[in-house]
Amino acid sequence: MLDRDGFRPNVGIILLNQRSQVFWGKRIRTHSWQFPQGGIDRGENPEQAMFRELHEEVGLMPQHVQVLARTRDWLRYEVPDRFIRRDARGHYKGQKQIWFLLQLVGHDWDLNLRATDHPEFDAWRWNDYWVPLDVVVEFKRGVYEMALTELSRFVPRVDNRFDARPDHRNRYLRGGMRQRDPGEAGTSEQSLHSAGLPGASFELPPGATFEPDPQTSFAGVFRNEKHDH
Repeated sequence: MLDRDGFRPNVGIILLNQRSQVFWGKRIRTHSWQFPQGGIDRGENPEQAMFRELHEEVGLMPQHVQVLARTRDWLRYEVPDRFIRRDARGHYKGQKQIWFLLQLVGHDWDLNLRATDHPEFDAWRWNDYWVPLDVVVEFKRGVYEMALTELSRFVPRVDNRFDARPDHRNRYLRGGMRQRDPGEAGTSEQSLHSAGLPGASFELPPGATFEPDPQTSFAGVFRNEKHDH
């Protein structure tokens, strides 16, 4: 289902835990990481599509989350021709997305990457809000930055750790993983959790593994991109 400009309607999901960290999923059988997203089916509105994708991709139901905000308008990205099926070239141009910011009100163990027979992720982690864009396929990075920036003012602050200042945002988005302040580098549960070190206190959903060091190989994303169109 394309609009007259060749963009497929789609939703994206930024899911927060109680520490205002975001769900970061590893695409199945790849080393690329992204937020949950998926197309809007005919007859669905964006919120209906969001709840369907939320269950299909991470196994959560509406009672497990609270909707905090959504983007005001569509955010678009174009897909390079080399990643578009030959029979779709000239018709399909890319995605237009409404992004939702959700608060998890359930537990980590409510997540289930095997909720359907066609899983999208095979691993996940909680990541600081300003995700490292170098592990996101290049043509999606602009939309990620726009969505994160627009929705950042709705993120609950936890112990003054969340920083939405533009200088902080730009340094983190363009420079990869944020460098921790010396006072944060101790052995607290949060430091261990964020760093993915042994001793971190968290639960993995059924069938998932935890990989603290996402790589920058995008071959699998290109193979699977048609599924998200």
